[in-house]
Amino acid sequence: MANFSTEQFSQQFESLFFGPARAYAALSVDYTEKLVNAQLDATKAYADTSLTQVRNLLDVKDAESLRSYLEGQQKVAKELTERLQGNAEKVVALQQDFVQQSQKLTESNVKQAQEAATKATK
Repeated sequence: MANFSTEQFSQQFESLFFGPARAYAALSVDYTEKLVNAQLDATKAYADTSLTQVRNLLDVKDAESLRSYLEGQQKVAKELTERLQGNAEKVVALQQDFVQQSQKLTESNVKQAQEAATKATK
């Protein structure tokens, strides 16, 4: 290590520590952004559905409109169940992608560290 210049040391430190840390932080921020956006989209969709149902309930004036509203509730329940399933699948896919990207990043960093260690011992 005595024959390393300060610049070489800085470059090696950057490639072994700061670079991988920044890459992982960027990956984490991207994942968090996608997850938050998915949650916001889902929340808006659920809120819109709920408000629509409340408005429909306010339109109930007689037995026939009540029957129609209740029949509509079955359709809404089915749609919400499907939406929940779709949202859960989306979150799982985001998590799987994050894990895969993290693994690739880790493998790349380990390989880079091994190459640097090999160079340093020569």
